[in-house]
Amino acid sequence: MILGGIEIPCPFGLLGHSDADVLTHAVMDAIIGALAMGDLGQHFPDTDPAHKGADSLSMLKEVMGWTKRDGFSVNNLDTTLVAEKPRLVPYLAAMKNSLAQVLGVPSGQVNIKATTTEGMGFCGRQEGIAAYAVISLVA
Repeated sequence: MILGGIEIPCPFGLLGHSDADVLTHAVMDAIIGALAMGDLGQHFPDTDPAHKGADSLSMLKEVMGWTKRDGFSVNNLDTTLVAEKPRLVPYLAAMKNSLAQVLGVPSGQVNIKATTTEGMGFCGRQEGIAAYAVISLVA
């Protein structure tokens, strides 16, 4: 399983057209939304074979290119991962550093929280992981 560009040892993984890094995908969607450019699926459709198995951090680098092209930079990022398993706390610092490097900000401007749903919903049944991201861009 890959989250925030970090490989997490786990007996199960996530299915997706790319590497299924839901945290990085949420970050990209937040940036694309802040740029008023639609959503991730418009730019990296799962019907495009070019993105099959793609590294999400490479995709994030491309999105950051659009950010710079449009005269913006990242001020800060706040994210939440929702998963019953695996336990993510031991990997949060590495995820912060990984994302901060691609975003071009100090890791202190990146926040990643992990929580559970106490057994409720698809995350609680361990059928998937959810990720949410809010980003602040400055001109």
